[in-house]
Amino acid sequence: MTSTPPSDAGIRLGANQHGKAEVRLVKVTRDTPTHTIEDLNVSSQLRGDFETAFTEGDNAHVHATDTQKNVVYAKARELGVGSPESFLLALADYWGGQEFVEGSLMKAEQYAWERIETNDHSFVRKGQETRTAVVNAYGDERFVVSGLTDLVVLKSTGSEFTGFPRDRYTTLAETNDRILATAVTAWWRWSELPEDFNAAYDEIRAILLDTFADIHSLALQQTIYGMGVAVMERFPGVAEFKISCPNKHHFLVDLTPFGLDNPNEVFYAADRPYGLIQATLDRDGAVPEPRAWASVPGFA
Repeated sequence: MTSTPPSDAGIRLGANQHGKAEVRLVKVTRDTPTHTIEDLNVSSQLRGDFETAFTEGDNAHVHATDTQKNVVYAKARELGVGSPESFLLALADYWGGQEFVEGSLMKAEQYAWERIETNDHSFVRKGQETRTAVVNAYGDERFVVSGLTDLVVLKSTGSEFTGFPRDRYTTLAETNDRILATAVTAWWRWSELPEDFNAAYDEIRAILLDTFADIHSLALQQTIYGMGVAVMERFPGVAEFKISCPNKHHFLVDLTPFGLDNPNEVFYAADRPYGLIQATLDRDGAVPEPRAWASVPGFA
């Protein structure tokens, strides 16, 4: 077996990273009779002086992915979790002090649990949405992006869709009263970090839900823009807001073959194909930071 020699054909190694993906971490805090539980899926990636591992098979500069996994568990014990953002910042700071490491990408999904009221140490999974966070580190710089995915919402009225162009292929009927349903994926980049990531997340989630409910929707585009505006008006430290929403179509079922009317009561919930509406909101004068969004699922 031979090592792979550097290419003499003008081919060179570009951007690269390595790490341990989807480290399942459950942290139970037991310092009182009433326990708390934090459930995360953490991915750790390092960037730096690792070229010879690729070109020569020389691992002298490579921090093993297994070590990265162990650091996740050790830091959970030493520091606790607190919030996914603060935990990822702690991981980035640890690796920032290690030899050969010039930057990192730390990602987490957090799954919410709520306590069963009759017991101090039993829990049930809460809701459908998953909380998300990404920390990108470059030298001493840190970029924090928070978010959520699969926040499923529906309103049974207060939504319409009219006035769109028609051509020979248009069959969709206009409607001034329809079901509007979607599964929200949203990300927001912090230019100024909040004092409490957990409290900020809870408030942003509530703003998204309240705005979705309150807007009389002329289009899903209008609704998601309003949701982003509401978040950014409340939190000046949010520099950019990205949102992606599939339109979960509900079609009225034709019951006339059975001698029945259907006054907007019985619907077929279609899972595909679906409309997909996406948008990015930013602030006047804000400097774009593409480095913050590295490895964040991209849209808009």
